[in-house]
Amino acid sequence: MSMHRRTLITGAAALAASGTWLPAWAQERRFAPQPSPGWRTFDLTLTVTVADPQGTTKLWLPLPDLETDYQRTLGHSWTGNAAQAQVVADAARDTRMLYAEFGDAVKEPSLSVTTRVQTRNRVLDWGTKGAPVAEDPEVLRAALAPTELLPLDGIVRKTALEVTRGARTDADKARAIYDWVVANAHREPKVRGCGIGDIKAMLETGNLGGKCADLNAIFVGLNRAVGVPARDIYGLRVAPSAFGYKELGANSAALKGAQHCRAEVYLKQRGWVAMDPADVLKVARQETADWIKDRKHPVVAPVDKALFGSWEGNWVGYNRAHDLMLPGSAGKASLAFLMYPQGENRSGRFDELAPDNFRYVISAKEIV
Repeated sequence: MSMHRRTLITGAAALAASGTWLPAWAQERRFAPQPSPGWRTFDLTLTVTVADPQGTTKLWLPLPDLETDYQRTLGHSWTGNAAQAQVVADAARDTRMLYAEFGDAVKEPSLSVTTRVQTRNRVLDWGTKGAPVAEDPEVLRAALAPTELLPLDGIVRKTALEVTRGARTDADKARAIYDWVVANAHREPKVRGCGIGDIKAMLETGNLGGKCADLNAIFVGLNRAVGVPARDIYGLRVAPSAFGYKELGANSAALKGAQHCRAEVYLKQRGWVAMDPADVLKVARQETADWIKDRKHPVVAPVDKALFGSWEGNWVGYNRAHDLMLPGSAGKASLAFLMYPQGENRSGRFDELAPDNFRYVISAKEIV
C-alpha cells in the first residue's frame, strides 16, 4: 500500500472519551506456504495513566496498523476521562495512532484502548524457485531511503560494501548481512527499552551491543546501503513462543517490556521476507544462564536458521515508521519510532520508560 494513500482519520472528538473505529476490511490474499493452522485472534489492551498532570495532558498510543498476509486489524475501541480522543495519523509515514487530550482539571488522566487483531506465522520455503512479485514503487523507495538514525553513506555504506563483497543477488546480500550481524553484534541487556537504533554511532565506536531496535536497525541500514529494500517493523510480543524459548515469547497477561522490533527485506522473486537477527542474538545472550557465542549451538542454531525467512504469529506489528511526528504535539522533534506510549504536558515530553510518572499496562487475550 502506498505510503500516502491512507486517509487521515479525523473523526468527531469523543467528548465522553469513548469510541470505536472500524477500518475498511482489507482483502485477504493467500500466503503460501501456510505452516500454521491459520489465523490467531487477540484482544490487545493498553491502559495508560499519568500520575503527575501539569496543565493540558496529551497522549499518543500506538495502534496495530498493518494489513498484510500475516496480520489484519478488526477494530479499535477506547474509554477514559479525556476531553477528546480520536485516531490521527502522521500521514507522510502512513502511521496511525490514538490521540487523547485531557483538560487541566483532570487529576489522573487515563486512557484505555483495545484492538482486536489477527496474526499468523510467516515461513518462507527457500527451496522453492519463487516468482516475480510486484510492489508499489513508492513503498520500495521508502524502504531504500536514509533516516535520521539510518544514514546510508559514510561508514554505513563502507561496512555494507565490505560485508556483501562477492554477493551477486539481493538474496545473497541479505544473507551476508544477516550472517554478519549475528556474528559481530550482540544483545546488551543493560540498554534501556529496545534501544534507539543509531547505527552510525554503533559502527563508528565499534560497539555493536544493543537491543532489537539497534540490532535490526543495523541489518536494515546495511541492506538499504547496498540497494536492498528493507524496513523495521515495531510491535509487541503477545503470546508464548512455539519454539518453547522464554525469550521469544511473552506472558499475555502482562506485556509490559514485551515490545519488539522485527525486520524484513524485499526480494524480487519472493516479495517481503521476514527477518529477525536481533532475536537470534537475544536467544544467544539470555535464553540460558551462559552467553552462547557459537551460533551452531543446539539452543541457537534452530532460531538462527528459522529467523532468516520466518516469524511466529505470537507478535503484533504496530507500524514501520521512522522519524515520526506526533500530530498536535508542542514539541518539534521527531520520534525515531513509535513502539511505546507517548505523552506530554506543560513540563514537556514524558519519558516513556519512566513508570513512576507515566504508567501503562498492556495485556493480550487470545480469542479461541
